[in-house]
Amino acid sequence: MASTFWEQVRATGLEVPTDRPLDELTTELTIMLGSSDPGRRDDTAYHVLATWISRGVYDDLLGGLGDGMTAGLTVGLGESGSDSVFRRSFSALILAECLDRNNVVDVLPRDTVLVWGDHLSSWFVREKDLRGHVADKGWAHAVAHGADAVGVLGQVHDFGAPELTVLLDVIADRVLAPTDQRLLHGEADRVAAATLAILRRDIVPLNVLEPWLARIGAAAGAHEDQVPAFNTQAFLRALHLQLAIGRRHPAVRADLLLTLVDHLRSSNPDYLGQLASPNVTS
Repeated sequence: MASTFWEQVRATGLEVPTDRPLDELTTELTIMLGSSDPGRRDDTAYHVLATWISRGVYDDLLGGLGDGMTAGLTVGLGESGSDSVFRRSFSALILAECLDRNNVVDVLPRDTVLVWGDHLSSWFVREKDLRGHVADKGWAHAVAHGADAVGVLGQVHDFGAPELTVLLDVIADRVLAPTDQRLLHGEADRVAAATLAILRRDIVPLNVLEPWLARIGAAAGAHEDQVPAFNTQAFLRALHLQLAIGRRHPAVRADLLLTLVDHLRSSNPDYLGQLASPNVTS
């Protein structure tokens, strides 16, 4: 019955139904964000909520919707391998939509945005379930979704160097967090994209960025068969690639590229350091 209802909503171009209260529809969609069925979760719940937010349906209710998403970030937090990750991960995506919408319409008090940012940052660093694609259940992708949300948070108009520095530290904490899960599903690219979104604000000075990058680079020198070092290497390479060939560059691009190259060379001496002797055959 519910499936048929939402199929009809999608068939009408995602117009808001008039035969049921919006709060009832929102509650149902919020529950569906945690579904293990990708059709209900991705194609319906996320798609409908994101579309309605962008169309201004929730402009007068944005605070309450975002609060509901921050609550969703705590559902099952600390678990790994369970279906609770879907609710947390997709709540982060919808929270990003709320933040993005507020960047356009500016209807929320600054304190609300700061509280959301605290909840988002805490969840992003503490999340234990780092699976990318889950067989038969679709994308969990908590790291990628969290990175997307942090990148949007970094676009809040009145965030200055202190707030953006905190977000960069959150990114570093996530990259460096101990884990046995290799990030193999594009997460490093999404985290690098979030980092560049913050850097493009051209607010955080180079004398803050260089030690921030050195902290990450120092952890990349371990053997790549160690999972945290593997993930750190993946992030540094993704950030270097996006800085090198991306279309929009932060003002510190040249300096950061040089610093990144130094960290990549020092952490990969066998093939990025000194040229091997011509007598070496192994």
